[in-house]
Amino acid sequence: MNDTASYATHGESFERDMTYLPDRILAGEASADPLDAEFPSGSKDSPRDVPVWSVEPGRYRLVAARACPWAHRSIIVRRLLGLEDVLSWGAPGPTHDQRSWTFDLDPGGRDPVLGIERLQEAYFARQPDYPRGITVPAIVDVESGQVVTNDFPQITHDLFFEWRDHRHPDAPDLWPADLRAEMEPVMKRIFTEINNGVYRCGFAGTQESYEEAYGRLWAALDWVEERLADRRYLMGERITEADVRLFTTLVRFDAVYHGHFKCNRNKLTEMPHLWGYARDLFQTPGFADEVDFDQIKKHYYVVHEDINPTGIVPAGPDESGWLTPHGRG
Repeated sequence: MNDTASYATHGESFERDMTYLPDRILAGEASADPLDAEFPSGSKDSPRDVPVWSVEPGRYRLVAARACPWAHRSIIVRRLLGLEDVLSWGAPGPTHDQRSWTFDLDPGGRDPVLGIERLQEAYFARQPDYPRGITVPAIVDVESGQVVTNDFPQITHDLFFEWRDHRHPDAPDLWPADLRAEMEPVMKRIFTEINNGVYRCGFAGTQESYEEAYGRLWAALDWVEERLADRRYLMGERITEADVRLFTTLVRFDAVYHGHFKCNRNKLTEMPHLWGYARDLFQTPGFADEVDFDQIKKHYYVVHEDINPTGIVPAGPDESGWLTPHGRG
């Protein structure tokens, strides 16, 4: 996501702009998720009549920066499902300006598949006067060069349900039907109070709005800490989409959110169940290999000039603890 263009303040309180290109990439004429109407997973609160693209191996490119937590979840899900050979991945660098994410990690500063320097070019190919932030993740139609969708919660949902014929046979069931009714409100609370809660603290415009956001965040983190006291993962003994969504905030917590966003009641390492759980996920194939702490820190501390005007990127914290035994097996 483009943090400089994806939020607004109302009464000096942070509110995220959740309006995205709503197109779906589906395996058939309708969603393959039998509960899609009951539990819509995208940025809208009700089922949508939207343009539909067809699932085709090799047709699309996922553009997602490792630095961005909202994009990071799509990178992890793609890896967990084993979709690397059917959906290519383009990785922008960790920083961006007001205009767009750029492909400065690639030779010549161009994405080798799309041939563009800025993700903005794919948005403008779709809509020349695109009025919103140029966000990641985005799925781009390679032939036309147009963005298909940037609806980040819908993207990971559809990677699981719509690309099922191309998933690795040992891929985890990220959306178990028997847990769905319990999982949806858990994911909603994680998004509103934790994923978005750290931003609500970091971008608060007044002391009052900050303290309100701080209280909400820590109430939710304490709830998760208690929930994880008697179960290995959020929904029990299986990794689900809910775990992926929480992980991308936890892995950034001590490195960024504790100091940069003033979420500093305590560190993640000081919460025994959450810290063990985060290390458990980190040490699971598909998680740690898609984490780059240097990119994460550079993104926040360089891009958020209003919060960190010097642009100095902290040297710490020590990352070696992520590989210590977690004891949650």
